[in-house]
Amino acid sequence: MDRFLLLLTCTLVFNYIHPQRGADAQSMFTIRNISISLEPESNVMRGTNVTVRCQALVSISGTGPLSREYTIYKDSVIVYTKTTSSSDDLLYRLPDARVFNTGKYKCKINIEGRKLTSEAKKLSVTGLSAPLLHLNNAVISEGEELTARCTAPGETGAIIFYFYDDTKEILEDRVNSNQSEVKLRFNRVGIHKMYCSYTVFVTPQPFLSSKSNTVTISVKELSITPVLEIFPYSKIYEGDRLDIMCGIRDLMPDMEGNVHLYLSRGTQLLRRGNTNVNHSMIALAKDTEEFECRLEMGNVVKVDTKKVAVTELFSMPTLTMSPSEVFQREYMTLSCKSDSVASERIHRDELTYTLDPPESLLIPKSTGVFYGKALLYDFNYTCIAQAKGIRKYSQPLTVRPKVTVSTPKISVVGRAVLGRPFKILCQSDTGSLPINYTLLKEYQQLSVASVKMPFEQALFTVTVNHPGEINKFMCEAKNSQREAPLSKRLDAAVVVPLSHPTLTVIPNLPEIAEGDHLFLICGVKGTPPITFKWYRDDSNKPVFTTTSDKNNTDYQIEALGKDDSGTYYCEALNHANNVVRSAQVTIEVRLALWKKVVIGGFCLLVLSVVVIVIVLCFRSKRGKVERVDISVWSERPPQTANDEESSMVSNEPDVEYTEVVHPQPTDISRAPLRKGTETVYSELQNSPHGADDPPGYGSVEYADLNVEQHEMNHYPVEHTDCQDLPVPVD
Repeated sequence: MDRFLLLLTCTLVFNYIHPQRGADAQSMFTIRNISISLEPESNVMRGTNVTVRCQALVSISGTGPLSREYTIYKDSVIVYTKTTSSSDDLLYRLPDARVFNTGKYKCKINIEGRKLTSEAKKLSVTGLSAPLLHLNNAVISEGEELTARCTAPGETGAIIFYFYDDTKEILEDRVNSNQSEVKLRFNRVGIHKMYCSYTVFVTPQPFLSSKSNTVTISVKELSITPVLEIFPYSKIYEGDRLDIMCGIRDLMPDMEGNVHLYLSRGTQLLRRGNTNVNHSMIALAKDTEEFECRLEMGNVVKVDTKKVAVTELFSMPTLTMSPSEVFQREYMTLSCKSDSVASERIHRDELTYTLDPPESLLIPKSTGVFYGKALLYDFNYTCIAQAKGIRKYSQPLTVRPKVTVSTPKISVVGRAVLGRPFKILCQSDTGSLPINYTLLKEYQQLSVASVKMPFEQALFTVTVNHPGEINKFMCEAKNSQREAPLSKRLDAAVVVPLSHPTLTVIPNLPEIAEGDHLFLICGVKGTPPITFKWYRDDSNKPVFTTTSDKNNTDYQIEALGKDDSGTYYCEALNHANNVVRSAQVTIEVRLALWKKVVIGGFCLLVLSVVVIVIVLCFRSKRGKVERVDISVWSERPPQTANDEESSMVSNEPDVEYTEVVHPQPTDISRAPLRKGTETVYSELQNSPHGADDPPGYGSVEYADLNVEQHEMNHYPVEHTDCQDLPVPVD
């Protein structure tokens, strides 16, 4: 119960303190628009009261007010911020507007995180107030300090003030207020007219004011002055002593301690003091310059200057060499001399000359003349002329001893090809430029080349028509009056272009058969090394390529086949870069001998079989024998009688007896045993009149066979080769 009462009390107190919380939580709103305006207008004169109005259009639901945060910007820089719950327009007032208020203004509203910014409006304020110049003193002494104050009434912002002395700007001061106070000093005696002006910085361009009032200032000269004295002041020669004094005239007692003196010659400070400065020195020709005595007292500076003319006692010596060019370890002469001497003060014999450095190793021959050998390297010599304590140095002379040219070397650039132009290089390892090179052939001059720069070369273009001619060339080099050294004879190989290409085939073309080892030998005339290429048929790609140090080489094909048949040729190339080609050779691979023998034997075998078959067939038709017990007959073909026989008529038939011998069989096991020789008598009866026998009658052959009947029954008649038969008997 106590907790409930405590909670109720806290709630009532909270609502009393924040009576709008509940309403705000329930409020809804939207910012519809925001705009900015300039009143009375955007272009106004200086001193106008300007109001920047920011108007926001907000739609809300509910009765509770909203907290609105307004921000005013000028040229993107915040110039004013206000938070309010009122719905009235926000007013930003610019009373008595100035040029500094010129710029682009815009307004932004922020309600519970929702923001909206208006468009920018430009305000232009024209007209600046006239500046006012005030000085604390109008009459001052030179170097005295003066206070000047320049004011821009009513202006604000970043302002730069300018102070002028007779139209010449002498000071610039940047401030953030409408006035500037500066300290000035005037060192020029006389009347000065001074004024000021100012500039107000406004984007995008500044505004410049008019000139202020002019104030006249009178600057009086101080009586104190510096005094410079030089003794002697005229007819001064080198070696004379000069006494120089720098002092102060009309020095007031109250000025002591604030005055400083400086004595200088050109840019060289000689002495420094307070009231008096003295300096003593030997006059030199270079002392023909201004001496200055400078007095400084605060910001007051006064000077006194004097210029003295010093006559040379003797001129600066000149060092020369003879001869103008010298070679290493050759004798040379160095001469040192002063061209002019002040004869009224000094005699020429009083001048002494020495060389610097002393270790030059040259011996004096006479006054100013030195003699000796040139060194092996470049050396700088300086001559010193001296008289009455005056020393003068000559300009350094650099002696560069020339190097005698060494024996030249002769060589061929690239390759020497017979019958073609090529270049010969003649070059020495050492020798000073320029060098003249001469090309000789059998000691006869052909051409001269001069090498003047380190990167140049002596090149000669020649042509040789036979290899031995190249050894006749020599060259000589010369860069002095000495005898020119001669090189050795040119020793170089001459490349003979290729010619007379041939392609040799082993074995001979008609004898090439399958399985043979073929050699295609390509040979040329010319200088090796030679690159050989073999081609087949019309192919552009070589079948074989090789490089040889000989004038011929071969391409081998082992175990030839029919596929190796074709047209072959070879090409050759050497360092002369000329390609030669041989004639084409047609290779036809024939059958191997053993294949021919096999084919021939096979043909003979087939032919023999055919002949045997034909013979057997013929015998089988002709020699049909009927197995009978006693006689064997055969039908004889009819014979045609000639004209004489046809006219004759015979009643008796012609009888012809023939003895037939039967050979014994070779196979003893198969042949029957016979006794003696079997004789068969045949009676041949010819048909009368030589005409064909009538049907049923024919030639009958009778044979008496003296053999047993049982032998005929057991052994059939054997057919033998015709070669085993006896020659028929007429």
